[in-house]
Amino acid sequence: MLQQPEHPNDLARLPAKPVDRIIEPLARFLRIEAASGILLLFVTCIALGLANSPFADVFLSLWKTPFGLTFGAFEMNHSLRHWINDGLMAIFFFVVGLEVKRELVLGELRDLRTAALPIIAAAGGMVVPATLYLAGQLGQPGEHGWGIPMATDIAFVVGCLAVLGTRVPAGLRIVLLSLAIADDIGAILVIAIGYTSHINLAALFLGLLGLGVVRGMARLGVRSVPIYCIVGVVIWLAFHASGVHATIAGVILGLLTPAHVWVSAGRLHAIVQQFTAYVEGERWSNEGKNHAALRDIQVAAREILSPLERLETALHPWVSFVIMPLFALANAGVSINVTDFREPVAVAVMVGLGVGKPVGIVSFSWLAVRVGIARLPAGVNWSILTAGGILAGIGFTMALFIASLALEGALLNAAKVGILSGSALCAVTGSLLLFWLLPKPVRSARRAA
Repeated sequence: MLQQPEHPNDLARLPAKPVDRIIEPLARFLRIEAASGILLLFVTCIALGLANSPFADVFLSLWKTPFGLTFGAFEMNHSLRHWINDGLMAIFFFVVGLEVKRELVLGELRDLRTAALPIIAAAGGMVVPATLYLAGQLGQPGEHGWGIPMATDIAFVVGCLAVLGTRVPAGLRIVLLSLAIADDIGAILVIAIGYTSHINLAALFLGLLGLGVVRGMARLGVRSVPIYCIVGVVIWLAFHASGVHATIAGVILGLLTPAHVWVSAGRLHAIVQQFTAYVEGERWSNEGKNHAALRDIQVAAREILSPLERLETALHPWVSFVIMPLFALANAGVSINVTDFREPVAVAVMVGLGVGKPVGIVSFSWLAVRVGIARLPAGVNWSILTAGGILAGIGFTMALFIASLALEGALLNAAKVGILSGSALCAVTGSLLLFWLLPKPVRSARRAA
């Protein structure tokens, strides 16, 4: 049977593989904006279902399973939940650091006037919920959980906005996403300052020294990811031993990641042209030079993207579809009784998320607009911003994380009930309000006609 000649356009693409038929549909799903939020919701429901089923004892004890590493005199033994919360979540916080760096250098937060509204709104969305929480818990056993209702879960907010589709004004999307990034910065500071119990200065100095080494390697032009990974693990171990929460190391490493490209598009084009001339000439015979020319192409093609962009693109699917679901599975499983909703800590968290978030965001935004520091973006009025503020009350991932640092036992259980119920109410209420307030695409198209 004669083989059909390849079309010239097909030669410009890599040859197809049988496994692509399996991978491509999965890749398309992973690119759906709401996919990570859908998976997170699904896993949370599984965790809640198992924690309230006859298998509850087995499921909840699974995360207490000890797991350790021993190397000579060095030994680390922790529960499976601890490895997820302190180990895998360091990668989550590293990606958060990358996102913050991108927004500060290349995104909406690089211009102070543009960033004024989401930054000020985020400040209100942190101060007011914490104040309301303390109003009900000051002097009580749950007082230390004041940071729980302060952060917004960006994955669920993006998922809710994606469900509403093109009806969401670009200005509201930018404000909410930038607000969530600013919230993350605030939550990181809260973890570093409010939930650090003791400091081992020697270990902290070693961690800071490691960060200096990373900075020095970047300035010297070291581009090897494995080397940075090795140094990063040492930094994580040092921070873990220092008493400062180890995830902070991930954030700082993300902020230190270069956001600018090393190889320009023009240089890549010149290298490709030189390689083409080399292939078409008579010099395609020296094996050493062949490999050197191919290596130059490979390095140039990789380095036309900044390290920040490469790492964020590579790690984001792992964080969204592996690490965050694992975290939810390990932390969202809570045995729920009707009486738990009346627990003071649960009520304080729900009030902080459901009332504090929108009140703080809208009031601080109104004040900023009133004094002329900021202005509402196009297509956004105060009603729409209020609905967006309610949507920002979805705390989930960061709220569960802070709760695990601040509380334990029955208090932690009550806080989780408050987080889950408060986040669910904010998601439903905010989405329904936006659905009602935003014009339908068909109606707006008729109006334009």
